[in-house]
Amino acid sequence: MEHNIRLGVIGLGKMGISHLAIAGGNTAVEIVGVCDTSKMVTGFIEKQTPYKVYDDFRLMIKEAKPTAVIISVPTKFHAEMIQELIDNKVHVFSEKPLTLDAGVSHQLAEKAEKEGLVHQVGYHNHFIGTFIEMARLIKKGALGDMYHFTAEAYGPVVTKSKDSTWRSKPEEGGGCLYDYASHVIDLVNYSLGEIVKVSGVELKKIYSKEVEDAVYGTLHLQSGLSGILSVNWSDATYRKMSTKITVLGTNGKLIVDATELKLYLNETVKDETYEAGWNTRSIGTLQHPVDFYLRGEEYSAQLDYFVDSIKRNRTTGQNSFKEAAKTDHAISLIRKSN
Repeated sequence: MEHNIRLGVIGLGKMGISHLAIAGGNTAVEIVGVCDTSKMVTGFIEKQTPYKVYDDFRLMIKEAKPTAVIISVPTKFHAEMIQELIDNKVHVFSEKPLTLDAGVSHQLAEKAEKEGLVHQVGYHNHFIGTFIEMARLIKKGALGDMYHFTAEAYGPVVTKSKDSTWRSKPEEGGGCLYDYASHVIDLVNYSLGEIVKVSGVELKKIYSKEVEDAVYGTLHLQSGLSGILSVNWSDATYRKMSTKITVLGTNGKLIVDATELKLYLNETVKDETYEAGWNTRSIGTLQHPVDFYLRGEEYSAQLDYFVDSIKRNRTTGQNSFKEAAKTDHAISLIRKSN
């Protein structure tokens, strides 16, 4: 198939390399440039791949003339890079969170929309089958009147004192809130409703000196629903990140993670196959297949969606800057309240 999307990648860390591998396997994409400031990384890429390598993202934009760019660098650089890409009429996929300033995120969303550009942020939970089904059931009202939820994420990211990196510096977008809890906060905004207030926030240092390792508090939604946020990236009892949403309503209970959806119904719901009592659906029955599997279907699915959005000129799709700005706003509420 003829390539019709000229793609560049900025940032070649763990996520950037993953995105590069996935995008390189998409037949609608031609990789026209990759950029990183690490000479060790760019040297390896230059030797092992056919891709044109840059150490200056502005030079890559000027010379490679990409149609679209994936940004996977520390969050403190996002705003400057995204602004430059919008000014050059380039579609943008950015890793999360969008920026460190909710006001700036909102401005970038408005500018991207005004320019008619596709703009997407890497909140991959939107592309996991169990969470997609959760959002559908909630929107349909299957639980009746919802009265409480818990939003949790745990994992072994920081389990001992470490040397300082960007992840341990709040001004660079490090810490559990920006780097870990943002996924859960976004999932609440996506499936349950917009967060407009927070209370009882605790940001706890466990092993880190400059940033929090755990985030706890109460989230209040625009609808009046409230629930508990509990996130800890220093929990060594988990092998990898584990995210779970539990929702209680007058007609039942919903418990969802990345591998399974469990639904208890007091009464059946019209036009649904779920029965009264406990129902279980595995990710295997809910996840849509992808052409290229790396780390999980959701990572390919989100980039496939980004590419498809460009082809369809779909500028207000999943994980838009506007939606990501709402998550950045909730993060700012949590940060200010502590």
